[in-house]
Amino acid sequence: MQLQPVDWMIAIGLVAMCFVPALFLGRRSGRSTSEYFVSGRAVPWWLAGLSMVATTFSSDTPNLVTDIVRRQGVAGNWQWWAFTLTGIATVFFYARLWRRSGVMTDLEFYELRYSGTAASAVRGFRAVYLGLLFNCLIMATVNLAACKIASVLFGLAPWQTLLFVGLLNVVFAAHAGLWGVLVIDMIQFVIMMTAVIAAAYFALSLPQVGGLDGLVTKLSATEGPGGIRYLDMLPDFTNTWDIALAVFIMPIAVQWWAVWYPGAEPGGGSYIAQRMLASKSEKDSLGAVLFFNLAHYVLRPWPWIITALCSIVVYPELADIQRAFPHLDPRLLGHDIAYPAMLKFLPVGFVGLMVGGLVAANSSTILTHLNWGASYLVHDFYRRFIRKDAHEKHYVFVGRLTTVLLFVCAAALTFVLDTAKDAFDIILQVGAGTGLLYLARWFWWRVTAWCEVAAMLSSFVVSVLLIVLERQAWLQASSFIGLKDINLVITIAVTTACWVLTAYLGPQTDRRTLVEFYRRVRPVGPGWEPIRLAAGISRAEASRSADHLPLSLIGWVAGCTMTWSALFTIGNFLYGRTGYTMLLGLVFLMSASVLLYIVNRLWSESPRR
Repeated sequence: MQLQPVDWMIAIGLVAMCFVPALFLGRRSGRSTSEYFVSGRAVPWWLAGLSMVATTFSSDTPNLVTDIVRRQGVAGNWQWWAFTLTGIATVFFYARLWRRSGVMTDLEFYELRYSGTAASAVRGFRAVYLGLLFNCLIMATVNLAACKIASVLFGLAPWQTLLFVGLLNVVFAAHAGLWGVLVIDMIQFVIMMTAVIAAAYFALSLPQVGGLDGLVTKLSATEGPGGIRYLDMLPDFTNTWDIALAVFIMPIAVQWWAVWYPGAEPGGGSYIAQRMLASKSEKDSLGAVLFFNLAHYVLRPWPWIITALCSIVVYPELADIQRAFPHLDPRLLGHDIAYPAMLKFLPVGFVGLMVGGLVAANSSTILTHLNWGASYLVHDFYRRFIRKDAHEKHYVFVGRLTTVLLFVCAAALTFVLDTAKDAFDIILQVGAGTGLLYLARWFWWRVTAWCEVAAMLSSFVVSVLLIVLERQAWLQASSFIGLKDINLVITIAVTTACWVLTAYLGPQTDRRTLVEFYRRVRPVGPGWEPIRLAAGISRAEASRSADHLPLSLIGWVAGCTMTWSALFTIGNFLYGRTGYTMLLGLVFLMSASVLLYIVNRLWSESPRR
């Protein structure tokens, strides 16, 4: 693809529009680690929410969705749509608890909630495990997508792409801190959404697609791999039971609460927790996560899905992509590359918009992960265990050096991966079984730091063992359930058993620590009853100062219903199904009314400090 002068002007202008404002925030971010990593806890809900959305919208996300749609149809997206349950649960049960904790990172939580050597050991281990290893794996998937897009559009070698995005992102992440990331994210989100909507529009305009009507007509008569129907928003439970089990039943029944995945952690965590902790109040924390979930699951998916569906018509087979791009490295060829392959049809001007949007999409995620990972390695490892008494500016300086190190490691790991879907599956597998613990630790006093150790070790060991055993005939024999699902269920069962047994049989958290945590965070529910008694707080006083659990439960149900009904209202409207559109639209309005009522009640009944 050749960029015309107007394309270059638009692309460069958009990149400058994103990054130049961040240059003026470097001095403020350099004052302290609080400013550098949590923006002085002064972020309004709308800015925190926009940043969450922009972070999860990376250059690899359209590729991932395209891979899913081409191989499993639209219904395959339930693998991540199911995390709506997790996200809305964070809104109503956990956002305010995180904000009350007052920690700088979610790993600092461990020494607030637990006691003894195990608490500090878990904090230090997870700082390296998540901040370095997992974080670099995630950034590597983003870099891989950037390399594939640049290879298709411009014929660039991977090292050239990594050099460009590395210099751009590292300089700004190191200089501007979280304030800069938030401002960049806000601008990038608008650019990215404009670009992907334009890509979907021009994909539909292709003669071989024939608009929305032509797309629906062509794909309604086409079956995909395993007999799937591409347009179905729910899997076929009769003809494709194995696919339905993998993409719908497992995610909606098990995966959302049992699996740890960055950005959709049970109970909140990683950069989502960072934004909640940076919010200026409990209300802003709740509002930010609610806005994020609505934008994440309702506003963004359909432009990607429409482009992915069009790619099935234009490039039915991978060989068609290879013929269209003969210079493409065969090692990069996969269904996920169909999305950048569709961008060749953009007209002059919109090519520049898309290039600017893709740079923005890459940066919005990489900048966040660099800042988030550095916060773990500096605040939760270096400052906690290596040098405890240095000046604030010293820790900011170390944070900037760590930012450079993280990107170098992520760039090296990029050459190991094949597709974004591979990394997605690896992260889900390794994190299987730990999610329930992250939900329970806020509501059950018996959860200890040793439970976290048991969960992490058992999940990792069982995952690695199952990967080794995948080649054995006995593990591949079942036709009722897929191999990935067998692995997931086994890992969840073993991990859950290990940490629950540890909760009862292992060392217990010091009562003084539990009482202080209870007074500070005010968790609700019978799981803290013994600690309430030890704290000398009456049941009536605890009830007045606690969150309203029944209202939160209603809000959770209404929020999930509203999100899914809005998502499928848009889908059915695009498919031209008027009856379903009106019915689901009515469900959306009713559930949205309930949600607004619940949110207003919760805010008005916010516990007094």
